[in-house]
Amino acid sequence: MRTVDVLVVGAGLAGLRTADLLARQGLKVLVVDRRRSLSTGIRTTGIFVRRTLDDFDLPDHLLGPGVRDVLLYPPSRRAPIRLTSDRDEYRVADMAAVYEHARRAAESSGARVLLGVRYVDASRGLVRFAGAEPVTARFIVGADGARSRVARDLGLDVNRRFLVGAELVHPVAWGAVTPAFHCVLDPRIAPGYLGWVIDDGRHAHVGVAGYPEAMRTGIRHLLDAFAADAPGRAAPAGPVERRGGPIPVGGVLRRLACPAGLLVGDAAGAVSPLTAGGLDPCLRMSELAAAVAAGYLRTGDQRILSRYDGGALRTRFRGRLLLRRVFAGIRSPAAAEAAVTMLRGRAGRALAARVLFGDGSFPDVHVRFADPAIDHPRP
Repeated sequence: MRTVDVLVVGAGLAGLRTADLLARQGLKVLVVDRRRSLSTGIRTTGIFVRRTLDDFDLPDHLLGPGVRDVLLYPPSRRAPIRLTSDRDEYRVADMAAVYEHARRAAESSGARVLLGVRYVDASRGLVRFAGAEPVTARFIVGADGARSRVARDLGLDVNRRFLVGAELVHPVAWGAVTPAFHCVLDPRIAPGYLGWVIDDGRHAHVGVAGYPEAMRTGIRHLLDAFAADAPGRAAPAGPVERRGGPIPVGGVLRRLACPAGLLVGDAAGAVSPLTAGGLDPCLRMSELAAAVAAGYLRTGDQRILSRYDGGALRTRFRGRLLLRRVFAGIRSPAAAEAAVTMLRGRAGRALAARVLFGDGSFPDVHVRFADPAIDHPRP
């Protein structure tokens, strides 16, 4: 039976990034994912914010043109609020290519990636799969999405508050529109969240998300209705792809690690509870997760696991958790119109700009360890 130091379940950005960092430190790392191709089952729009682009080395050719304009619409769609930054605030990535790039990086560092392998369960280090022989793993990293099976098997916390999102993605004629991010606050089509169109001049992403219990006609119907007259949408210039999935918005889970493993990405609730953005959090938490896992495996000191503390992270964005509750309470078109009206004033525009263009979407997760060898792992 094969034995590995670390088994990573899930070949999304969080899982592959964590695997890459662990393999660089000489650990034997195996990544498994139930998908047979990383270009299928994509559940993210792929919007990278400026802070992520500044802090992480993402291949420029995999990113679309910069987006500086955001338009906020009330349910009536009349007189949107336009916010313009003097910098590129968003870039939309080709996520299939980003995943493939991350896979190659992990494999170059020494990790092994197996696709078409479904995680079944784990008990006392023995991990069973559908599609491959079982393995013995010293440590398991759950990067298996919002409804993580690894979290349940390890006795860690699980996500309980979700939005569900769906979108249409298609190419557009080059230069047809100025890149912009259109956000529609309308609880009839996106209860508790937004409808959106982001068009970077290459591809358009048209989507809705909200609380599933309030989507009485179903998200597919709501998406099609919104897409029929969505503001800023250009005509498709090629095939239309559908994406969708659950979005955890309860904040980072408290209990994220135990001697058998830890959680990263959506499995850890590493999603901004207000904006529902998860790409920046998953990269930041992957760095910490890899440092904690490597330090623990190298020393056997369980105190190191306490550094991966979701409770401490939650205290650093209480304001966004509060705003998420306010956002969730906007359930009528009249309330949504009033909310957008409040944002038209100076204070409202400043708040909107801070949320949309600010650097505080997710707290800094860097932690210094008492042991210098853990703070500065071997390259």
